[in-house]
Amino acid sequence: MTSAAAPSAAGPALHYSTRAGRWVLAGTVLGSGIASLDATVVGIALPSIGRNFHVGEASLQWVFDAYTLSLAGLLLLGGTLGDRYGRRRVFVIGTIWFAVASLLCGLAPNAATLIVARAIQGIGAALLTPGSLAILQASFVKDDRSRAIGAWSGLGGLATAVGPFIGGWLISAVSWRLIFLINLPLAVAVVAISVRHVPESRAPGETGPLDVPGAVTITGALVGITYGLIAASGQGWSAGPVLASLLGGTALLAAFLVIESRRAKPMLPLGVFASRQFSAANAVTFVIYGALGGTLFLLPTVLQEAAGYSPLASGAALLPVTLIMLTLSARSGALAARIGPRLQMSVGPLVIAAGLLLFTRVAGSGGYIIDVLPAVLVFGFGLALNVAPLTSTALSAVPADHSGIASAVNNDVARVAGLIAVAVLPVAAGITGDSYLHPAELTHGFRNAVIIAAIACAAGGVLAFATIRNPPRPRQPGRPRQPGQPAPQGQPGLLCGLDAPRLCGDQVAAAPAGRAAAPPEPG
Repeated sequence: MTSAAAPSAAGPALHYSTRAGRWVLAGTVLGSGIASLDATVVGIALPSIGRNFHVGEASLQWVFDAYTLSLAGLLLLGGTLGDRYGRRRVFVIGTIWFAVASLLCGLAPNAATLIVARAIQGIGAALLTPGSLAILQASFVKDDRSRAIGAWSGLGGLATAVGPFIGGWLISAVSWRLIFLINLPLAVAVVAISVRHVPESRAPGETGPLDVPGAVTITGALVGITYGLIAASGQGWSAGPVLASLLGGTALLAAFLVIESRRAKPMLPLGVFASRQFSAANAVTFVIYGALGGTLFLLPTVLQEAAGYSPLASGAALLPVTLIMLTLSARSGALAARIGPRLQMSVGPLVIAAGLLLFTRVAGSGGYIIDVLPAVLVFGFGLALNVAPLTSTALSAVPADHSGIASAVNNDVARVAGLIAVAVLPVAAGITGDSYLHPAELTHGFRNAVIIAAIACAAGGVLAFATIRNPPRPRQPGRPRQPGQPAPQGQPGLLCGLDAPRLCGDQVAAAPAGRAAAPPEPG
């Protein structure tokens, strides 16, 4: 196998079923997987970290939030750098950065050092996360992209699911420090695969200096808004720091839009939002991922505090979701590539909503098989229907030149939606800080929360049906008419919308139903 060091100038050429395509998929899945796995494992390690460093809940919360803050704040910059300087290059740099920061986390002598190292780790994740999807979009031929993204979703979910098991074992067997140090050999594997097998790609024409004013304002805006949303869940929406952060972030966001509208080569070409498909896909992402983020934030706590599950058991409760996504995500992506994404993006959220409503059966006396598993299975099937087509639609709606920034926008939309839901949903459902001490009150609030989330998901399905359009399907051309042969009387010729020959007479009669004799569907 030859090195993939040279930039690809011929455009996407990889097929999903080839060895080269699977190497690229393996590298991108493993790269994004270490970032996802780290996010899930750290939550389990927080009690051990607190005991080791003798710190309280406030410091432990920042061990988690420092990573989220830098990741969300720099995602757009990471996507832009990949499009401009090479997606594989920035992906590899991000992976190395992430590994070095993981080493700092594993060797941290105190909580303050760990928090700083976690913020540095989030910068690496912001560089590699948008690159993983952008590489798939730029490397695979158009017909195989949805399938590749579906496999990326399923395998990435597997990495997230095994995190609690691996982390719990490492923490109990050795030390919490190993959950960071284990990233080092994984990062070495990602770099080796990427350098040898992943083709380089970048947006052609991206030359000249980086849009520094745009980069500074959007990073400040995302950091401010993200910090405000994180702080609101603990301090309340009326707290001075929360209001100052949210208002300051919003002002910087407005300044960013003004700057980008006036630059010849902006960091974020605002024209991508002129694509109805791109804007609609991100609107659906916001609604769906907001509902998911709020529910998945509350569910483990309810299983532990109200239903009596251990931390390991509450993590294992959702394992069928990952198995379903691993099995069906690639197939769902391939189906969307054949029939268009509109059906799955409309029906998938309705199935997710049904699964969320089944979670209202979770109670202190219920068992897993009767009360939890049916909801998990329906919920997982809905995710498998929806996630791959949704991600693929958001990326394919813009030119391949901007796949990195498109991936970053979609990722940021999902993360901001989740942060808003975590801050808003418990309050809307009537869950207060004292609710966690009273299982019955917590269960009642959780039921309200999943009903609200189910309504939001169903609204997302309706929104997708109203706004998402399938791309035109190619049609079989009819048998060409002989030169000078007129169309039979009484049967006017039918013209295919894809420049096919005009169909006349016996050709119309012989045309397969729903193909050449039918007008192109609007989606």
